[in-house]
Amino acid sequence: MNTYYISKISSSGMDGSKMHFLARCFTCLIFIYLLTPTSLLAQKKADGKRTGSQIVDDTTKNIYGPKTTRWTTEANLFYNKKAYYTIDTSINNYHRWTYVQQFNNFYKDLGNLGTALNPIFPTFSSTIGASSGFNAYNPYFETEEPKYYDTKSPYTRMFLVWGGNGRAMTRVEFSRNINPRWNFGFNYRPILVDRQLQRQKGLRQTISHYYDLFTTYKSTNDKYFLLVNYRRMRHRVTEAGGIAITPNDPFIENFNPEGRQLLASTKTEDLRNNLHVFHQYQLAKPLQVYHAGDLGKQVNKFSNITSQEPKDFYDSTSLAPDTISDNSSLKVFQNEVGIKGNAAFLFYNFYYKSRSYRYTNQKLEIDELTLKPIAVEHYVGGRIALTIDSLTELTGNAEYLLDGNYRVEGEFKSPWLDASARSLLAKPGLMQTSYSGGHDYWNNSFSDVFINQLTGFLKVKVGPMMISPGATFSTYKNYVFFREIQPTSPSTQRVLPYQSGGVQTIFSPEVKMTLQFLKHIYFRPQIIYTQFLQNDDDAFQIPQLFVNSQLAYEGKLFKGNLVVQMGLDAHWKSAYKALGYDPAIQQFYNQNTTTVPSFLLADVFFAGKFKQGRFFIKYHNLVQRFTQSGYLPTPGYPGQRTIMDFGFDLLLFD
Repeated sequence: MNTYYISKISSSGMDGSKMHFLARCFTCLIFIYLLTPTSLLAQKKADGKRTGSQIVDDTTKNIYGPKTTRWTTEANLFYNKKAYYTIDTSINNYHRWTYVQQFNNFYKDLGNLGTALNPIFPTFSSTIGASSGFNAYNPYFETEEPKYYDTKSPYTRMFLVWGGNGRAMTRVEFSRNINPRWNFGFNYRPILVDRQLQRQKGLRQTISHYYDLFTTYKSTNDKYFLLVNYRRMRHRVTEAGGIAITPNDPFIENFNPEGRQLLASTKTEDLRNNLHVFHQYQLAKPLQVYHAGDLGKQVNKFSNITSQEPKDFYDSTSLAPDTISDNSSLKVFQNEVGIKGNAAFLFYNFYYKSRSYRYTNQKLEIDELTLKPIAVEHYVGGRIALTIDSLTELTGNAEYLLDGNYRVEGEFKSPWLDASARSLLAKPGLMQTSYSGGHDYWNNSFSDVFINQLTGFLKVKVGPMMISPGATFSTYKNYVFFREIQPTSPSTQRVLPYQSGGVQTIFSPEVKMTLQFLKHIYFRPQIIYTQFLQNDDDAFQIPQLFVNSQLAYEGKLFKGNLVVQMGLDAHWKSAYKALGYDPAIQQFYNQNTTTVPSFLLADVFFAGKFKQGRFFIKYHNLVQRFTQSGYLPTPGYPGQRTIMDFGFDLLLFD
């Protein structure tokens, strides 16, 4: 059953308790069917009234399953790796269904599924040329890149999560081989989430629809290979603006889950689509020619009715019209042509890439833009990969933009050490350079941003313990970020992009560990300590201590018929001045007025696997049940309160 139809039933007037009762009945029927042995079902059919001769063969088995359906990635295909993986049916961390938890809490949101995301630790894109600068919804699109299948039978996956308080997500995957050389498939993922502040059933805060279509084809002699996919996402959020705080009842000290949200009419939207083509031809055993093309578009929208919002919430309110509708877009057409191949254990690649773009901001004239709004970028680059053995590999790539920007990356993976090095000189985002909206305006001449980063992690196994100590060392120069300033008048902007003239150097030692004891008990801590060796202009705001931990039982129950993982997930980080959020520009910014206190976030979970199905039950934010105190992922935005989530998926191979 799709969450869309559940939401329609709810919005049409069906009582909530009746709707949940029907949902539970539906789930129970699925479980009863899956748990019933095949022989018992066959016996029941045999016991029925026969109208003709029937033969019941209890030994008949479906030869198709997770091991006959294989998938790979475009990167594997590009590097000529014949690495196809079987369908993942494991339940380890299967309960981590929200995007924050999928990223191991390395991102924060605005307290509700589907809202804007920002990394706790600084990250950077591999794009060294022009980019939109709107990144708050990137993970909802970039992490959905399709897989490519080789199936012996039609493959379908249906994953459904019923989160408490109207939080729901569905995934439908389908793929099948039309013939041994041609495969087709699609993915569909809606996210439908009720607002959590002043909640009313069916009153959505997030409505997101993502889908993709993909196909692969290879010729009869395997010399020609084609890969095509089309991806689209429309992600809409009704912004809450945080919670109203009164001086006599500060939210941080006394969590009020029924508090009033600040905004009434503000909406943001991120619309993206991309058509991607990759094809190659084998000229000789060590030589292939290829072409990769992309035609994409990103549109970011903001709208509100100024008179319905608090007068001191947005910048330049006194100058803003009564109704605001901002629109920025970036269109990109990219083509890459090159040669690649394998010489013994070495993979090599050289390419030329052209990238034309058009940036549009409806309130800016072309001559107002500091960076060219319409331009063609020219790149040259290459990649190498040295496979030392099945577990050890050295890879590297370099790209040079002909106007001076560059990117160099190297990575080493082995059973005892993982290390990487990155250096890049990249253009700042287009919207950080030039932007005009109903509440904001700026036009800056920013220099290119320089970033260096080194990482290294040892991997040591001592008896039942696997320990991985390491560190990340990063250096930034000309870093561009948003920061809040004190306004001098009602028309003064408070949140503006700023380029640091200094240097930021960050050293983050880290240790990860897996300890197995009592045969089936696992303890998995991760601790990161961050030290600023230099932080000019207070450009970065990062918690000094960051901790993830899991204590879980992993084994089998009911004579091996049910595989389970159950236990406790915990996350904690020290108090720090977390970044604020400005919905008008969809940007997180440095603020110095609110210190987000430390808070232990703990989830109790139970996940199980039987036959071709998996399920989980999770109780989120256990600590709040006892302390009646909440947490703030972002200043002013309360985190998800104590709640229970349930999800399951089915894998079908016929």
